[in-house]
Amino acid sequence: MSWFNKKKMNEKDLNNEDLLDEILGETDGEIPVNDKKQFNAEGEPRDAASAATAKAETKSPEIIRLEKELKDERNRREAAEAKLVGVQSKFEEVKTQMERETQEMRGRMQKTLEDRAKQGQFNFLTTLLPVLDNLNLGIKASETDASFEHLLNGVKGTARSFEQALISVGVEPIISVGADFDPELHEAIDMIAAAPEQDGKITAEYSRGYKLGERLLRPSKVQVGKAV
Repeated sequence: MSWFNKKKMNEKDLNNEDLLDEILGETDGEIPVNDKKQFNAEGEPRDAASAATAKAETKSPEIIRLEKELKDERNRREAAEAKLVGVQSKFEEVKTQMERETQEMRGRMQKTLEDRAKQGQFNFLTTLLPVLDNLNLGIKASETDASFEHLLNGVKGTARSFEQALISVGVEPIISVGADFDPELHEAIDMIAAAPEQDGKITAEYSRGYKLGERLLRPSKVQVGKAV
């Protein structure tokens, strides 16, 4: 290459350098894109982070107080909801347990009542056995001694034993002859003329009435005196 060509190239390179310096000079003050010092750890421009911080610092005390109250209220609500869920779960558990215990108690009570009823039947039948024994004795005695008096005594003994069996299970005979007529306890079959002091009195009993506790098993069928 001739000296002339080298000189011309150098002038051209010089002109390019001047042009580059001029371009760089126009960009003075701009932030290079790859300048990491202009960005924070989150990759946000430092100027933007500073602006956000400054904006946060400019909140009024009233706003800060309201935000704190809102946060506290949210925390209280969440705690209340969690407590409600726990209470509901406990309620369901107690309810299930009470239903199970109630069912078991009903079963025990039912069994107890059935056992009592069976025991009552057993006791009553036990008291009736002597009555049957007396009947059998009367029949056997009548086979060897057919006298009326002997047969009558056997029947009376059987009746007494049967009535005693009824009393043993709580059955009470109703007093009739000589008592005042009571329509709650007596049934008048007929009436008979009587002295004034016998007016309304029971003069005869056709069939005896009985009570079981306060309940009337049957009324006594009686004759009532009527003053003439």
